[in-house]
Amino acid sequence: MERLKNTLKEKGLKPTYQRLKVLEYLDKHENSHPTVEMIYEALARKIPTMSMTTVYNTLSAFLEKGLVAEVTITGTEVRYDFVSTPHHHFFCKKCGNIIDINIKCPIAEKKQTHGHKVEEVHGYFKGLCKDCLKSEKNKRIDDE
Repeated sequence: MERLKNTLKEKGLKPTYQRLKVLEYLDKHENSHPTVEMIYEALARKIPTMSMTTVYNTLSAFLEKGLVAEVTITGTEVRYDFVSTPHHHFFCKKCGNIIDINIKCPIAEKKQTHGHKVEEVHGYFKGLCKDCLKSEKNKRIDDE
């Protein structure tokens, strides 16, 4: 918890109980890329005074300070990523999981392309994750 307190302080944010709990959730669920609703539902069970507005405001402050990044792949929901350094994502069309993919992107590394300054890079792939592929393969074997 001390590490998370220091993370907030380094970004100029007061380490309130709610902020620490939201940041702790993001830290523990780093590769799940949760929505505001997912975070709220998980925390409200343990913290009855936590409101959806508090989660929105906390994530907004985190975004402003560069602690988290927004991930919008489906166009219908915003997910939050505690890994705010540039990287790509894989979206599973079956289970809806979003998985970090660390591949080298020459444009992201150069920060410039065709004379344009690159400030953000959002790359994503869509398909079936390895778990869904495995379950489909097992389902086909069971059906035979």
